[in-house]
This record gives sequence, structure tokens and C-alpha cells, in this order.
Amino acid sequence: MSQLYEGKEGEKVLFMGNQAIARGALEAGVSVAAGYPGTPSSEIIENLADVSKEANMYVEWSANEKIAVEVAAAASFAGLRSMCTMKQNGVNVASDFLLHLVLSGTRGGMVLVPCDDPGALSSINEGEARHFAKLLEIPLLEAGDFQEAKDMLKWAFELSEEIHNLVMFRSVTRLSHASGSVELGEIPHTEPQAKFVNNGFILDPLEGPIVSAPVGYKHGLQQDKLKKAEELFEESPFNTYVGPENPEILLITSSGATLYSREAIHLCNAKDKVGLLKLGTTFPLPSKLIAKHLKTTDKVLVVEEVLPFMEENLKVLAQELAPEVGQKTFYGKRSGNIPMTGELNPDLVATALATLLGDAYSPQDQEYQTKAAQQVFFNAPVRDLTFCPGCPHRASFWSIHNVLAADNREGFVCGDIGCYSMAFLPSGFSTLKTLHAMGSGTGVASGFGKLGQFGLDQPVVSVCGDSTFFHSGIPALVNAIHHKSDITMVILDNSGTGMTGFQSHPGLPVDAQGNESPALDIPTICRALGATVEVCDPFYPYKTQQTFHKLLEAPGAKVLVLRQICALSPEKKGKKQFEMSVDEDVCLGENCGCNKLCTRVFRCPGLRWDEEKKVATIDEVICAGCGMCAAICPSGAITRKEVA
Repeated sequence: MSQLYEGKEGEKVLFMGNQAIARGALEAGVSVAAGYPGTPSSEIIENLADVSKEANMYVEWSANEKIAVEVAAAASFAGLRSMCTMKQNGVNVASDFLLHLVLSGTRGGMVLVPCDDPGALSSINEGEARHFAKLLEIPLLEAGDFQEAKDMLKWAFELSEEIHNLVMFRSVTRLSHASGSVELGEIPHTEPQAKFVNNGFILDPLEGPIVSAPVGYKHGLQQDKLKKAEELFEESPFNTYVGPENPEILLITSSGATLYSREAIHLCNAKDKVGLLKLGTTFPLPSKLIAKHLKTTDKVLVVEEVLPFMEENLKVLAQELAPEVGQKTFYGKRSGNIPMTGELNPDLVATALATLLGDAYSPQDQEYQTKAAQQVFFNAPVRDLTFCPGCPHRASFWSIHNVLAADNREGFVCGDIGCYSMAFLPSGFSTLKTLHAMGSGTGVASGFGKLGQFGLDQPVVSVCGDSTFFHSGIPALVNAIHHKSDITMVILDNSGTGMTGFQSHPGLPVDAQGNESPALDIPTICRALGATVEVCDPFYPYKTQQTFHKLLEAPGAKVLVLRQICALSPEKKGKKQFEMSVDEDVCLGENCGCNKLCTRVFRCPGLRWDEEKKVATIDEVICAGCGMCAAICPSGAITRKEVA
């Protein structure tokens, strides 16, 4: 058992931000936690699942984010404390239900924890969840460090129960995935009882039916709840100020940018000139607190990630307060002092501060920058983004690409989010031609597949992972089948949510808590929907390509399931099916008609080109023993021997 559950009150531990959030949930007495895996949020549910039995919690990986919110809402309606987690993209998926939930209100404390990804370090966009707080008209909290990540989350549940509505607690990558010192609080040992009371008066929020109607009345209540939250925010311990009484510049910040701002003030030696107002309650803004600090200066620098959400809200509030505080000049993203995209860092904030103070600040010595750039661009080895050794996706896209090329009708592949997104790069033979949200590959393909009446005669293919299939691929396939769209959907079934750490999904025989669960069979589901379905192992390319070609020729919506477990999965990692070897006498290399096909085109990291011997070699350290390279070698130089 980890310190997450066993750690005692008052003990100081080193926690990742997501561990601190999980501990905060335990200290808040959360009974139900649900989510969908997505970096940087995944470790919250994983940590809670690990201690769920000891903590008497129910924890699940839901089929998608909307369902995760619905599962957590059910617990709240029954009087329990609940939370749901997801990355920033997931709030978009959940928004339909969320817009109803905030009107109906909640009972037991309920907190939505989205983890944003400024800089898109592990995402296909750097969209934000903060704007949903304004759209949904719910309170938004943002922790400034690891201790606050724990303490503020606990407070979020108290706030939720105070106003009987959902509360959003936003984290970012550098908070979720960095680590810091956290002093633990007490975990309550209670046995909450769930009961859904629903026979009261229809407008009674605590005993009547839970519905979002009548909308006009409920919307008014929702806004009253938001006003109450703003009143509570005025005295929140998570809003702090450090600096002179009348600063030359007032720096207002929140979330992970708090740490950058503190360091920037230190780098500029400006603690006597700059006041730091750190806001933990960023929507709605505490107007009285803001007015108090705006009175002390004429210049305000707003530091936040990514878009100017807080900056624009502050400007609106400042205009309303102008008769009381006077006109202020704001600096930030809209003025160009802070970048409008990407992650921040102390140097960026310090540069902005120094400019406003009229001081000189150089983030790095110019000579150092030049030398560093030379090392990166001229001395560092070139390392393309690529699939792992033994990755079944490389084998899958090898077959997909080759069949479409041989078909010679300019067929194309629509994709979406997962490890397989890299197939728009050379590592996937530049196979993907569209790349959007989860499940969108098949949805977009469904549209393309109906353009035959307008002269489109190119074969249309979509790819989708197994977890994505359950998340949002099924409705897209339903649409394609119902409308007789001419597409071939390729489901890359690697037996887990591979991109985010092999979390379970409905196609696996285990749930988030490690309990045995019924696995839903993907081919059976597709056949039940009415699709023609074939199943192949991508490590056997001849059969795969033959089957794929046959499906391309058939009309309507077809499904090819390429089933092979991920090479890095816990079940397979470190285990080789084949011992691979190269017969140097047979390998012709550059003199072969293939011209180094294995290392030049297929490019598995487990294959290397020996410049001295002019032959391909196997890197025994990283070779996963999948045997795929033996299947593609035209001279038969690469051989495989099954491991006993």
C-alpha cells in the first residue's frame, strides 16, 4: 500500500500533482470516482483505483467522458461525494450532459477535474477547459502548487455542497506531472449510505425529481448559486497576495503560472516593485478582493496559460469598477507581453516584467544559446517520432499503405487520436490524411463514403483504436452502416488504452479496480450492427493485405479488426515470440532490389544498418521479437525462430 492511503495526518511526502489530487479526494471522503484516460489526467483515477478497496470507493474507467460525468452525477444524486476526471478534450465530449446537470443541480459534493495540456505536450490541441466554467456558469478553482492541489480539492467538495452544484477544479500538465512536498491531512473513516430521494415536490432540489426543467426558473437558481460562490471566494484562503503595499506593477496569476511568476520576480530582483496576487478562485472573480488590489497601482500584468481567459474577465470587471478604482492599463497576452500559445516558463514572465519595469533582462547568455543550438542541430542524433519496436500499428499501416498503393485509385485513410496518430508521419508511411478528435476518423470517412454521387471514386478507409471504438467509434460506424456509406473501418485492437498507460476498457475482461468483468467482443458488436467483418493479425501481412483488398472491393460499410497486443503492455513486455536473426550471406542490402527496405522504409527501431558490413542487423536489446521484419524481407535474409 502506498503513502496515498496509509500516509498519516501531518506527514510530509513527495507527491506528483495527480497523487496530491487523489489524496485530496480521499481526505474529502469521495465515494465514487469515474473518468476516461487522457494525459495528463490519467494517474488520478489510477491512484484511486489502487486503494479503492481499502478506502471503500467505487472507481471506474468509463467508456467516455460524458458517461464518466453521468456515473459521478448518479452518486451525487444519491447523496455521496463524487468526482470525474479527464483531459481538456474530454470536457467537450461531456458538455451535453454538463449543460443539463448544472441546471438540475447536485446533492452530494461533486467536482469535475479536467487537466489541461498547455503546449500540447501529449495532445493534438491545447484547448482549455476554463471556458466551459463560464459557459456552464459554475465555479472554477485552480491550484497554484502541490499542497494546494490537495487542500483545494477537498475545499471544492465543501463548496459544491454549499451551493448544491458542480464545481470545476482545473489542473495543467506541469502541476499534474511534476512533484512537490505535500503535508497530509486526515482521511475520514466513515460509511456513507446511498439513497436517491425523489418523491418530494418537483421544485425541491433535495427531495424532488432531478431535472433541468423548468429552465427559466432553474437558470435563475444556477446564477444565484454562482453569486453565492463569488461571495465565498472573497474570503478564500487560496487567494493570496505577496509584495509591497503600493506596487509599481500588480502581477495577477493562477495555476501553474504561479510558480513561474514567483521565480520571475526573483530573477528580476523585483520583489519591492512587483506585487503578486495569486488567484485560486478564477471564475467568478472575487470583485471586492480585485478592487482592493487594483486601487494600489496603475499597471497590471496578467500571467496565465493558454488563452487570455482571466485577463479578459479582469478587464470587464475593472471597467465596471472604474468609478471606484480608476482606469488601469493591462498587460498580458493581448498586449503581446505574454505569448498567446504554448507553455509559459520563468524566462518568458521575467522578460515581460523587465520590459514593463524598464529593466534589461536576458533569459540566457547569447553565446550559451548559440552553442546549445549548435549541439541540438548539428551534434545530436536525428530521432524521428516513431512507433515502438514490435508495435502492431507499424505492421498495420504497412499493409494498409501497400494495399492502397497497389490499388492505384488514390485511396486515403481518415484517422483520429491514439498512438496510431503518428501514421501521418513517415513512421506510419504517411498513411493518415485526416486527423481530428476521437472517433472522428470514421465519422469523417462516413461523409466521404457518400460522395460517390458527386464523382468521388477513391477508396475511403478509417482507422480507430479499440478503446476509441467504445468511446466514440460505435456511433460513427452505426451512421456509416445505416446510410450505406462505402467505407472500410480498420480497428487497431492492441488490447488496451495503449497511449495513456494500458487502462482497461469495455473490451477487456478486467475493470479499473482489477475485478473480473465481461469483455465485449468488437467483431461480434460490428457484425450485430450489420457490417461485414474480418479479423487478422497484422504481423501476418500477406493474409492481412489479401483480406483488406477484398474488403475494399465490397460495397457498403466493412470492418477489418487487426488484433495484436501492444508490445509494451504488461502482459507482453519483455516477452518475445520469436528470436530474430539476419543471415549476412543472404542480405544483399544496397545491392538488393529492395535497397535496404527493412531499415530505409520499414524502419523498426529494432533493425539497424551496419555501415561496415553493409548488412541489416538485429538490435537484440530493443527487438520485441514480433517477426514482422522476416515477413517483409524479399531476400529471406531475416529469419525468425519461435521461442520455446
